[in-house]
Amino acid sequence: MRTYVGGHQAVSVNDFVELALGTPPQLWLGVEGESEEERAARLDAARDILADNPGLSDDVPRVVAEVIEAHAPELFNVVPLARPTGRRRPSRKGAAA
Repeated sequence: MRTYVGGHQAVSVNDFVELALGTPPQLWLGVEGESEEERAARLDAARDILADNPGLSDDVPRVVAEVIEAHAPELFNVVPLARPTGRRRPSRKGAAA
């Protein structure tokens, strides 16, 4: 089954994020190994986009939270921590020194 959003096919989580935001996530997050010049150009482009669409700054955290909530295990390799059993160590109060 294929999924289309606004006439564009989405095949990965990144595709859905890009289509939801209207921009690639790399614009906001950067890419590994980018130069200072590339970073400055990326940030200039991001500022221009935010100036043209001020509501986007409210949409980004919402979309990110939804993606994390839906895909945290595969994105972050999350392992749930064991909960304490409720047993406590005996108190050391009153113990002879």
